[in-house]
Amino acid sequence: MSAVKKAVATDNKMTVKNARKKQRSFASCFKRDWQLYSLLLIPLAFCIIFKYVPMGWLQIAFKDWKIKDGFFGGEWVGLEIFSKVFHHRNFLKSLRNTLLLNVLDLVVSFPMPIILALLLNEIRSLKFKKVTQTLLYLPHFLSWVIIGGLAYQLLSVNTGVVNALIQGLGGTPVNFLQENASWLVTYIIVGAWQSMGWGTIIYLASITSVNPELYEAARVDGANRWQQMLHVTLPCIRSTIVVLLIMQLGKIMGGSFERIMALMNYAATEYTTTIPVLVYQWGIQDMKFSQSTALGLFQSVIGLLLVLASDFIAKRMGENGLV
Repeated sequence: MSAVKKAVATDNKMTVKNARKKQRSFASCFKRDWQLYSLLLIPLAFCIIFKYVPMGWLQIAFKDWKIKDGFFGGEWVGLEIFSKVFHHRNFLKSLRNTLLLNVLDLVVSFPMPIILALLLNEIRSLKFKKVTQTLLYLPHFLSWVIIGGLAYQLLSVNTGVVNALIQGLGGTPVNFLQENASWLVTYIIVGAWQSMGWGTIIYLASITSVNPELYEAARVDGANRWQQMLHVTLPCIRSTIVVLLIMQLGKIMGGSFERIMALMNYAATEYTTTIPVLVYQWGIQDMKFSQSTALGLFQSVIGLLLVLASDFIAKRMGENGLV
């Protein structure tokens, strides 16, 4: 037993020594590179002030709060505000629309950058590839206000270029943004067009890290370019796909508030009432701050749970060799 105790004591001493070495190493690094560490103060302060300090206002989701009450004012009502939110006539509709729009967006928009990156990677002309990447990436820098204005100009029934082309080919004009079903399709297509360039750049960057020897080995085995793409490129960028998928799943309960506001109108309102829009209407237009905060908190918690669940599943699949 004494030998065991000595061994344990020795391990404890080694652990303490290693911890002290780490402390000394961090202190020495900080002393050596204090200018670089000081640069962290600005983004750290920005994160604390604009990300964490506002979380203190989440308390009003549990209060009957008015703007005149101040930060510490308002009567505590527990979960009564959440009960009002969940029983509101627009809650289930907004929940349905949020899930519908984001699931469709995930199904359509998520594979597009992967497909485009795989196709661009097969292009041998570097000049053509660079021009194509630039054209695909440009919409990412456009505001949704600009994109919404362009959409209404191009898709207008009477003066739109698209309907003029349809009529020129002998077809009937389509109310792309004035009918509910057409609005939904237009919303998904415009979103895919705006976001696919950014994802394509990320996947192309991931493809550049693939070992060229893998392609050579595949060619030796008789694999054509399609088979190399399917059995070499895709498996090698699978980790990037999983990470971006997890990030996308975290937005299932959110969605693009700006896109809906830019494309919405009074003629097609079936799918425009979503949780972010309802938070805006309650908090800014109706001054129902407690209900707006409670709905936003509900949205954030569900989004966090989705991210944690998808991350857990991805790790389990990775341990089993599936990812």
